[in-house]
Amino acid sequence: MKIPIILVLFLFWYYFEFAYSQSYNAIFSFGDSMSDTGNLCVNGNPSSITMAQPPYGETFFGKPTCRSSNGRLVIDFLAEAFSLPLLPPSKASGSDFGKGANMAIIGATASDSSFLQSIGLGSKIWNNGPFDTQIQWFQQLMPTFCTSSQDCQDYLSKSLFVVGELGGNDYNAALFAGWSPDKTSTYTPQVVQYIYNGVEKLIGLGAVDIVVPGVLPIGCFPIYLTIFQSSNQGDYDQIGCLKKFNDLSSYHNKLLKQALSKLQSKYSSTRIMYGDYYDQVYQMVQSPQSFGLTYSLKVCCGASGQSSYNYNNDARCGMSGASACPDPQDYLSWDGIHLTETAYQSIANGWLKGPYSNPAILH
Repeated sequence: MKIPIILVLFLFWYYFEFAYSQSYNAIFSFGDSMSDTGNLCVNGNPSSITMAQPPYGETFFGKPTCRSSNGRLVIDFLAEAFSLPLLPPSKASGSDFGKGANMAIIGATASDSSFLQSIGLGSKIWNNGPFDTQIQWFQQLMPTFCTSSQDCQDYLSKSLFVVGELGGNDYNAALFAGWSPDKTSTYTPQVVQYIYNGVEKLIGLGAVDIVVPGVLPIGCFPIYLTIFQSSNQGDYDQIGCLKKFNDLSSYHNKLLKQALSKLQSKYSSTRIMYGDYYDQVYQMVQSPQSFGLTYSLKVCCGASGQSSYNYNNDARCGMSGASACPDPQDYLSWDGIHLTETAYQSIANGWLKGPYSNPAILH
């Protein structure tokens, strides 16, 4: 019996679209506010955290969940792509971590507190969840889903690890303390080394498939464009982003890609993927319509009309004086430093299928 060609085409489409939906036991996430699904609120007082106030979370969840967006994050879309539950924050007691856990926490740094103190920035960091500490949290969870060293190795080798982005808050601490991007970049090798060391620890625990994103083009973020506004047009590139700040991000990503290449060569049985936040977000700013967006440098949730970017540091999203736009699906930036659900979904797709992950997660 001949199979109709349309059925053959459908089966091919179905396979390539969904064949990987059960390919991972779990997803384990590390990072900062780009990935946190609630750890800061579990650890702190939600009433004092802007991300725990409306209108955060309004688009998908209908309420704040301590995610720094109007809805889901990249990590949420990755979980959905593999038919896994949205990752519970690792600090949420009573949660089932058998299908994954999220160690990320808002404000996290790649480097540890002793390093930041040694360069005079210890007082600028306001939480205790750097990457190395997040790995400790992960190790504390491991007995809940594996019982022996071999059992853990087997389980984790069939899980997806997403590490980052990390480094953004290391640079925020320096830049908001008045350091120039050039001075800040002198510490980039150490920041990247902390990421390298942490990923190597995870490999030692059993991680095989690991996505390590770079940092974003911070010179295109409304918070930076507002705080570091310049009268010198030479400070801006052709699409309105601050060049020196983007140069810092690019330098970090260059060193990170070199570090990941070194790790891949050292551990040939692993599959280390570089998640390219920078290029995709920069292209979203440059050509928002290509990604289904309209506004690339204006904030959706902020102080509407108070600046050309709708950003006011004294009336940030979740604070008095701020409000959300009625059409967040048209915006790249949610609150001036974090992105909208629409943008995060596009980024997740770019990592899953390419071209914004090297290599793509799906293979």
